[in-house]
Amino acid sequence: MDVALLVNPAARSGAQSTATLRCAERLRAHGVRTTVLAGGSASESTDLLRRAVDAGADAVVVAGGDGTVRIAAEALAHTGVPLAPLPVGTGNDLATSLGYRERDGERTARAVLNGAVTAIDLGRIQRADGSAALFTTVLASGFDAKVNDRANRMRFPRGRSRYTFALLIEFARLRGQPFHLTLEHADGSEEHVDEDLVMAALGNGRTYGGGIPICPDASREDGLLDLTLVRPAGRLRLLRLLPRVYRGTHGAVPEVSMRRVRAVRMEATGVTAYADGDPVGPLPLRVDVLPGALAVITP
Repeated sequence: MDVALLVNPAARSGAQSTATLRCAERLRAHGVRTTVLAGGSASESTDLLRRAVDAGADAVVVAGGDGTVRIAAEALAHTGVPLAPLPVGTGNDLATSLGYRERDGERTARAVLNGAVTAIDLGRIQRADGSAALFTTVLASGFDAKVNDRANRMRFPRGRSRYTFALLIEFARLRGQPFHLTLEHADGSEEHVDEDLVMAALGNGRTYGGGIPICPDASREDGLLDLTLVRPAGRLRLLRLLPRVYRGTHGAVPEVSMRRVRAVRMEATGVTAYADGDPVGPLPLRVDVLPGALAVITP
């Protein structure tokens, strides 16, 4: 068995190095040929992964967070080569939802050796310039995208707490802005949404930001995306909404609406979308779903 182990090109932490080493050691102890890939950039990492797949890799372990998983997903989509995350990033939403534990290299190694392979959907982003990108968890636009941007620039604290601090800082600047959304439903019908929104989030999975269930009913295996819209309200009321967001019960709040869609065209001026915690481009964007596009290993 041949395994490629991709290391986050931007990370240099000791925790990642230790977890990666333990994972590689466990795999090699069981006779698995394990090659560590460490590109200097996202594009270089993608190239290294594609070469590994062409060379016959049986599986890919991804040591990083959701952003690194997204890099790997773009290289592995539709190849049938399964991905196993080793969660050592700031946000590890895909890994956590699959049953992995943070910085647990041995658990990831056991999954590669004994786990089951299943297929999950991927979200696809189509930009105005004709280029495309994929994502595994949630695409954020509006307030939550600004939170992602600030969290990415912060160096402390680690993990989910970083998103919480970033959220509180950005909350002071909160305001709605005009969005135009064209929703494509599963039955082929269209719906248009023209209103001021605080945020619009499209979930291929339930959570983002280290476990925040912004799309609490989303499934990665239904061939659809879950759309969560939040309309403006007074800051005090929105502040009271935050605990419900963390519990996943915000769908019952009047300012929040949720829909399940096949695709969405998103338009707004001056808004940059984030997916899996990384910027993917300014609106307008069209976002749809690729059913069963990525093979993953579950522990």
